[in-house]
Amino acid sequence: MMFAGGLSDPDAVAYIAAVQAVSGMPYGNQLAVNAFIAGCKADGIWSAIKASCILAGANDLTGALVPLVGTAPTNNGFVSGDYSRTLGLLGDGATKYLNTNRNNNADPQNSKHLAVFCTGVGVAAGSWLAAGGGDPGGSGVNRSSNTRCNHRNVSTGIGGVATGFSGVSRASSANYQRRANSIGDTVSQVSEAPADINIVTHANAAASGVLAYSNSRLSFHSIGEAVDLALLDARLTTLMGALT
Repeated sequence: MMFAGGLSDPDAVAYIAAVQAVSGMPYGNQLAVNAFIAGCKADGIWSAIKASCILAGANDLTGALVPLVGTAPTNNGFVSGDYSRTLGLLGDGATKYLNTNRNNNADPQNSKHLAVFCTGVGVAAGSWLAAGGGDPGGSGVNRSSNTRCNHRNVSTGIGGVATGFSGVSRASSANYQRRANSIGDTVSQVSEAPADINIVTHANAAASGVLAYSNSRLSFHSIGEAVDLALLDARLTTLMGALT
């Protein structure tokens, strides 16, 4: 089925309509979003995404905070000057973050992913998408490309700090996959019961409060069930390269 404006996917049509209602989005970006969603469905990874925002593409910050999937995030401190339509949302390494309103325990302990797309690596060594601090059951994708998912200790990073896709995905109790800098590997780490706290972007939430802020720039985040990280990486890299 083809919708008005050459869009072909009903979820893309609904998302773009919501963005257009509060902000607007260039036609080329609309087509890129449509291709991303349709491609994720063709790859069989769309249903794993339970909470997500494309933090770029829209004309302004209000449009960027329209959820692609799930509940809208709560903005804590970001202003219009922090937003770029092509590059996304810039943290300040001190106070600003988004509460995704997705609890770290909302997805199964042994079927879970967190992923971001970074367009500018900051100097503050905070988290990009995380919850639980250093406590048992914490989950996160961290500024140094270190990644962890439902286990106690931060794992060794992959290939150093770089822009682009970074993510983790757990599909078993015994190990999880991680991916950064177009490199993927498997880490042997037994899962733990997820910490009961909302996941945030540009920082790490803990029972004691928000900590470890990042001043990196992010253009996408995704939370949900286990996913093929290489396929999501490919779709996101294409999407971000097409935004104008």
